[in-house]
Amino acid sequence: MSSALFTPFKLKDVTLRNRVAVAPMCQYRAEDGFTNLWHEVHYPALARGGSGLVIVEATAVSPEGRITPGCTGLWSDQQAEGMARIAASIKEAGAVPGIQLGHAGRKASANRPWEGDDHIPAGEPGSWQPIAPSAIAFGAGLPRVPSEMTLDDIARVKADFVAAARRARDAGFEWLELHFAHGYLGQSFFSAHSNQRTDQYGGNAEGRSRFLLETLQAVREVWPENLPLTARFGVIEFDGRDEETLAESIVLTREMRRSGLDLLNVSIGFTIPQVNIPWKTPALLGPIAERVRREAELPVAAAWGLDAPQIAEGLIANQQTDLVMMARAHLANPHYTYHLAQVLDVPKADWILPAPYAHWLERYKGAGKSKA
Repeated sequence: MSSALFTPFKLKDVTLRNRVAVAPMCQYRAEDGFTNLWHEVHYPALARGGSGLVIVEATAVSPEGRITPGCTGLWSDQQAEGMARIAASIKEAGAVPGIQLGHAGRKASANRPWEGDDHIPAGEPGSWQPIAPSAIAFGAGLPRVPSEMTLDDIARVKADFVAAARRARDAGFEWLELHFAHGYLGQSFFSAHSNQRTDQYGGNAEGRSRFLLETLQAVREVWPENLPLTARFGVIEFDGRDEETLAESIVLTREMRRSGLDLLNVSIGFTIPQVNIPWKTPALLGPIAERVRREAELPVAAAWGLDAPQIAEGLIANQQTDLVMMARAHLANPHYTYHLAQVLDVPKADWILPAPYAHWLERYKGAGKSKA
């Protein structure tokens, strides 16, 4: 049978071998923003599993922009050296190398998830002062009140995004995703929950969108025109005012498209802890992503609730999304894309694997036991 999930996807001058993307997943194993052997083994292993795109985890554009002390960074040329090795290894394994650049905003200076997943108390080793559009804490396990950003701070962070994008370009990445979702800095500028500024970067939806648009436009100037520039953005919060937020998000997405955005990775805002997300709904963002795709006239991707191969296949076949972002399944099985192909009866699914893997799988297919 033919599979929509296993058709190529072309965006600008980049062609993905299929519609499966490994979404960014923070590893929290970096030191001072530098990647190490963990990352250099982890990412090519994911690429060898057959996905079309592998996006390196949320990488901070400045030290203050890290979520935790273990997050990767790209604020120095020295950090770019390790990233270049990772990009090359992903490409050599057959996938397109992507990277996500972000700034954690008021969620910065946190412990690693398995060490508390909460703010590191002020004054303790490894702690730093978070910044945000307004001096409003996220709450829950992240109670620290961030410093309200000055106009100089805003200009500096935009310049940090540009410098990191230039390093990502020179390191050999071919797909760039700006992290404007999940309650981090970009999302917190857009949301009225976290942005109560009265200057040009606050107030109405136009003002709250300004930081995202200006950052995107500045990055577009240094990111190659022939390579995809994308963003992950929370278009909905599940906070009871979803239609208003979604409508504002679609207006912003149209503006981002006009400013040079090539694809939107549709996600959830996670701006406040008091929300009611329907986690048990399969492909819960599918209908929302389809609406963004149609009304903003822009290719989209989505994640969440894609636990069955048929669900992922349906999103592509029904033209709700152009790509599916699959994360945790690839941690449990780095060859999960190959598993998808088998379940969906893709003819000669071995082709998505590296030649040595495909050779041994094909040679002893049905042998009943392995042979040396």
